[in-house]
Amino acid sequence: MSILILIYILNYIDRNNVAAARLQGFEEDLHLQGKQFATILAVLYIGYVLMQVPSNLLLNHIGRPSLYLPLCMTIWGALSVSTGFVTSFWGALFARFLLGFVEAAFFPGALFMISKWYKRSELSTRMALLFSGSVISNAFGSLIASGILTVMDGRLGFAAWRWLFFIEGTLTILVAILAIYILPDFPETNAHWLSPAEQELARTRIADDTALAVSQQATGQKPQEASGFKLAMADWKVWWLTFGLTAMVSGLSFHTYFPTLTATMGYNATITLLLCAPPWIVSSICILLLSIHSDKRQERFWHVAFSLSVGCIGFLIAMLSMNTLSRYVSLFLMAQMHGAFVCFLAWVSESVPHPVSKRAVALAFVNCVSQLGNVIGMYIWPLSWGPTYRKSYAICVTMAVLCMFTSYVYHVKVQAETEAARRELRRG
Repeated sequence: MSILILIYILNYIDRNNVAAARLQGFEEDLHLQGKQFATILAVLYIGYVLMQVPSNLLLNHIGRPSLYLPLCMTIWGALSVSTGFVTSFWGALFARFLLGFVEAAFFPGALFMISKWYKRSELSTRMALLFSGSVISNAFGSLIASGILTVMDGRLGFAAWRWLFFIEGTLTILVAILAIYILPDFPETNAHWLSPAEQELARTRIADDTALAVSQQATGQKPQEASGFKLAMADWKVWWLTFGLTAMVSGLSFHTYFPTLTATMGYNATITLLLCAPPWIVSSICILLLSIHSDKRQERFWHVAFSLSVGCIGFLIAMLSMNTLSRYVSLFLMAQMHGAFVCFLAWVSESVPHPVSKRAVALAFVNCVSQLGNVIGMYIWPLSWGPTYRKSYAICVTMAVLCMFTSYVYHVKVQAETEAARRELRRG
């Protein structure tokens, strides 16, 4: 989990550093106008959506995440470095599209890895640990960006925002090299760091948890990828959960514009970036506590609803007040909403436990299609709606409520199906 968290921190830093670069001349140097900045943000998610399902199918076929994920990481680190050299809107657009295309391999691949090592009752906490990487990256990324933008401006003739891409992309490449030697593979493929007995225990735990035959796991049989795709696409639960998560992701779009929203309090770029860190640090703690409690109670819906409701309170405070303290408190309430995202993903994984190839496709499909919410969300924060951004916050509240409604319908439907199955077993 530790290396996955570190990779995810860098994944999000490389994805979101353009938001910090915006505070130090990114738009001006590239002569961006109108919705071009929003388009640069949104285009990343086009590549992200296109590649996630094929990437997870390929990862399941190869069975070597210790090689596959670091290779992808090296490529996206190089793309991040190259973004520092762009001189026009079209150059930035192309670099961001490719970045999303390659970054798409990591998050669904990491979720799939975790589901191969941990039981359903353990998933939410592990996913929270993983997702804490993205949350902490918002804090670390802001602190790192603050230092780079303050110190590196004009060095070797490059603007400070270009150094942001150079340094953070290089750091990603260095960690990718280390990850080759640290990341584990799947229990049934190349877990050479475990004894044979430990490997068998790892396989048996998951086989028992998903009601698969131990003999199938032991013989190393793999379900056909095509059948896994067809099974996932034929399951109504996959489509319903995808719709709910898409609505949630649209409501979470504020995180990309977090430096911009923090800047509405009136401080300079350095202080603004420093103020971005505390809400995300507190948020990471809240996410872990919520997910641990969700695992302990083996309950998902009410935990998702609670986190989204608290976030809605934050949106309403930001809509109704321009007071500096109130707006800063609202950022804390918004940031913890990512706890709902973690619990929801655990809900997806346990809703589609087997076969393995179906779970791989379902996790990738739900996560990747839901990123269309980010494509939409990048356009709901135009500068013309600032500094209050009341319309933007109203859209976020609407999306959060829609997610809670779809989650409640799913919760009731699954409970009814479970109860019907229990009655059938008693009659049998």
